[in-house]
Amino acid sequence: MEGTAIKDTYKSLSAPSEGIYKDKGSKFLSFAFPVETEQQVKEILEQKTKEFFDARHHCYAYRLGIMGETFRFNDDGEPSSTAGRPIYGQILSHELSDILIIVVRYFGGTKLGVPGLIKAYKEAAADAIAAGEIVQKTATTHCIVNFAYAAMDKVMRVLKDMNLIPSAFNSAMECEIEVDVRLSEVENFQSRLESAEARVSIAAHDI
Repeated sequence: MEGTAIKDTYKSLSAPSEGIYKDKGSKFLSFAFPVETEQQVKEILEQKTKEFFDARHHCYAYRLGIMGETFRFNDDGEPSSTAGRPIYGQILSHELSDILIIVVRYFGGTKLGVPGLIKAYKEAAADAIAAGEIVQKTATTHCIVNFAYAAMDKVMRVLKDMNLIPSAFNSAMECEIEVDVRLSEVENFQSRLESAEARVSIAAHDI
């Protein structure tokens, strides 16, 4: 029976990139990072806040997950919705996920007003994205497979047929392997391994 195709590809950055925007003496330094967890986001934010400790504001936005289900934006003292939201808007307009963008502002002595701030944070974020390389990534699920030694050949044949390489292998009373499987193939993977007399469990995701 045919079902709805599972979306398992999305766009992100291949590596960190930087940008800049200047207006009336104020400098907006932008930094874009590929990230996968909120813990990574926290660590990078702490690092950049320390690095640019003398800056007036450290505003940011991030989006995680293949559907962008986890996201947040922060104005860090700027007027509401003038910084974090415009940064997040650039992430959405480029259809990116698993990405963090931080914009560090050095105040130049002249207020820019709400429209000026929105434009500045938007342009700074856009410049960081433009400086990076957008790539297509594939979402996977970490699977743990348990099976008796006698089923070894069958299990390995399934992995070979699906071009999967285990990230871990343990052999004791019972064999266990760990492998990342793309989302659209998980159901087929589970079905084939059940036929090979193996049990498949989905590992918990990092939070």
